[in-house]
Amino acid sequence: MKLEVVVIPVSDVDRAKDFYTALGWRLDADLAPTENFRVIQVTPPGSPASVIFGTTVTSQAPGSAQGLHLIVDDIIAAHEELRRLGANPSDVFHDADGIFHHAGTEGRVPGPEPQRASYGSFLSFNDPDGNGWLLQEVTSRLPGRVDPAAMTFASADELASALHRAAAAHRAQGPGAGTEGPDWPERFARYVARERSGAEEL
Repeated sequence: MKLEVVVIPVSDVDRAKDFYTALGWRLDADLAPTENFRVIQVTPPGSPASVIFGTTVTSQAPGSAQGLHLIVDDIIAAHEELRRLGANPSDVFHDADGIFHHAGTEGRVPGPEPQRASYGSFLSFNDPDGNGWLLQEVTSRLPGRVDPAAMTFASADELASALHRAAAAHRAQGPGAGTEGPDWPERFARYVARERSGAEEL
């Protein structure tokens, strides 16, 4: 099962459409088969999941969707981009307890996570109705968090980091286990896939 769509409640459909497309989100559909039913779908850049809003697509109160997460590989660059595009983001922060973030603004410590640890840095912004989004910086995913059959990397740096870990693991096996031999790309690829699926063996 893959998360495909998140439905958010808005009060002014055109205002919401303008807001999200101004952020660079792809407009996938704007359908109005009747006067009282309209469906708009937008997709954040690089996201496999989309967002739907419109007229009579949800019974939630406008602005009540909270804790919607977007993943980025550079929280500082994302902050500057959102500010430039008029989303009025919060300052970058990390959580006082360092695991996730608390509800609302409780436990926010200014600045990114001191070591820039993956999963540790956040910022927030709201759409015009008050639906709440958070950006989380993920530079390296924990083992087992990715389906090896549908493996993707958020950036070239993330892929390079995975290959470095594969090289180190193979070197630890002794001479001839690193990049020697014509099959090293296949061996490294199998290691990265197993690492991401949570398997321990090389």
